[in-house]
Amino acid sequence: MPQTPLVKEIGKNIRQLRLEAGKGQTEVAKALGISVAALSKIESGLTDLNISRLVQIAKYFKVSVVSIISKDIVSGASQDLIEELSQLKNKLIDKDKEVMKLQQKVISLYEKLGI
Repeated sequence: MPQTPLVKEIGKNIRQLRLEAGKGQTEVAKALGISVAALSKIESGLTDLNISRLVQIAKYFKVSVVSIISKDIVSGASQDLIEELSQLKNKLIDKDKEVMKLQQKVISLYEKLGI
């Protein structure tokens, strides 16, 4: 599966965060509970990241998910990259709404059960 410019950019940003933190791949991979090979694929842009993995990486480096996604994006970025970032942002917003609805359902169920 060919990787998109955004996936490569995210991988580059994660690698940069790791290097700025003075951490080796082994240390970061262990902290994230993944193999060094998996981290290497992430940093190389060879692997798509799901939202939960992005959140986990952001927490580890104490940065926002948005900063990982858009760290080096400037006004001269390609239109494809900007459009992909916009689509990803919309997906994140949709997932957040979905989580909120599910949380409300859980609360409602707890109330009905008297818990």
